[in-house]
Amino acid sequence: MADFGNIFSALPSKGLAEERVTSLLHTPHLRIERIISTGQASPVDQWYDQEWDEWVILLRGGARLLFEGAAEAQSLRPGDFLNIPAHRRHRVVWTDPEQATVWLAVHYR
Repeated sequence: MADFGNIFSALPSKGLAEERVTSLLHTPHLRIERIISTGQASPVDQWYDQEWDEWVILLRGGARLLFEGAAEAQSLRPGDFLNIPAHRRHRVVWTDPEQATVWLAVHYR
């Protein structure tokens, strides 16, 4: 964890084998992460079911999230944000394979 940095530093020029998650701030009730995706998606049978609420903003790239029970995925482009309540089951169905997708995720209680 660093006290100073740039959210767009050290972005990969090529695809990553898996998403890169960097902790930017962590306290007992708050966790802020930078997530870099390069075409990754959740396995078809895997759902995130998190203990914490999560507010996320897409800063670069593109993504689609599917919430359990939804008819179609929610598309995200730079500047789009959403709040995901704890235990709202969801998964990432697509991230842009042509460029790094940069997320800022704020997990809170």
